[in-house]
Amino acid sequence: MQRRTLLQAMLVTTLPVSVLARAAAAPVVDVYKTAGCGCCEGWIEHMKANGFSVKAQNVSDTGAYREKFGIPNDFGSCHTSFVQGYAVEGHVPAAEIKRLLAEKPKARGLAVPSMPLGSPGMEGPRKDPYDVFLVKADGSTSVYQHYSGNLPKGPTT
Repeated sequence: MQRRTLLQAMLVTTLPVSVLARAAAAPVVDVYKTAGCGCCEGWIEHMKANGFSVKAQNVSDTGAYREKFGIPNDFGSCHTSFVQGYAVEGHVPAAEIKRLLAEKPKARGLAVPSMPLGSPGMEGPRKDPYDVFLVKADGSTSVYQHYSGNLPKGPTT
């Protein structure tokens, strides 16, 4: 037992303080996704690039986790996550999750239904408009943030 304690102490003292501080400060996001989903992997990379620590699990039914965390099925996407007491459904940008964690509203979490092009993990040649919804504690929803995308404007008259 003493040897393990000594080895742990040696490891901690050899790591730079900045690495230890980042690891301690990084919120952990538990992600439940289907195996081989490329857009889920893209969203996970987006989360890591924005300072989150991610623990991903491949599951056969993400809907079971959506139900467990109280997210309406109509708001379903390809992955469901959980961070600091909040559910995160789909391709929610890290900025909105950081805002949620800072504001700490009484809510179940955030959701981006479907898989809108241009959302984190769904990058491509265009960005479609989409909404990030706040799923309130009572199950009702409201728009938490709107992303306008970059679709070409139609003709003006």
